[in-house]
Amino acid sequence: MSTEPNLEEKWYQFLSEGESIPRHMHHFFGLLPANPRCKLCAAPFKGWGGLLMRLMGREQSKFNPHFCAPCETFEHPGGAEVVLTMLFADVRGSTTLAEQMSALEFSRLINRFYSVATDVLVRTDALVDRLIGDEVVGLYIPGFAGPQHPRRAIEAAQRLLHLTGHHNPEGPWLPVGIGIHTGPAFVGVVGGKDNSPTDFTALGDNVNITARLASKAGPGEVLISEAAYAAASLNLEGVEHQELELKGKSEKIGVYVSRISAG
Repeated sequence: MSTEPNLEEKWYQFLSEGESIPRHMHHFFGLLPANPRCKLCAAPFKGWGGLLMRLMGREQSKFNPHFCAPCETFEHPGGAEVVLTMLFADVRGSTTLAEQMSALEFSRLINRFYSVATDVLVRTDALVDRLIGDEVVGLYIPGFAGPQHPRRAIEAAQRLLHLTGHHNPEGPWLPVGIGIHTGPAFVGVVGGKDNSPTDFTALGDNVNITARLASKAGPGEVLISEAAYAAASLNLEGVEHQELELKGKSEKIGVYVSRISAG
């Protein structure tokens, strides 16, 4: 965490209120094609959307390809602790899937998943934390997603399962399980070698809890922590309450299980 009080205050205001990047601008950029995008404002770098952004002066940063040039204001390491909602989406049985097809076919399948998941996340004003292996992570930060960030994350999860075909009688084109949790975490840009900026991410125990919930979710399931479910003020039909043991946690955590069934 930054040792500069003023910088930390700016980060907190940026993350909780979103004044540096207006929410409507982030939403508009998210609707334009194509990935990859700036992690802070969702400005696309490819396709005609990328061309439009370059004409607007939002070309890809020369110092860190995760950001556009105007967002370099917050490119240096720093951040603040805020309450946010985190969404982790994992492909279930990816090792078995990879064994059943060529490397090229598998890469195309995962890239399709990345494309669908990214579109769902940016349309619901999440920041796409990372696309790695068989996992996609979205951060629903108040300054971007608004005060209803838990609800938006749950709605995004249901939409993602629908788009991956879990409602189809024939089965999904890719089996996906999702974990959602709300709580405080450190959010900001973390440094790499020689304190050079490398990534915008969230850190802390609540991030680990979300990841472990996703690892427990079966195909077509969303595991929503009690904290996220309560914060969302939803009354979902057909949800099942469970107490789960998570690796590294001394006490069980309560979750609500939402399933997308074929039909």
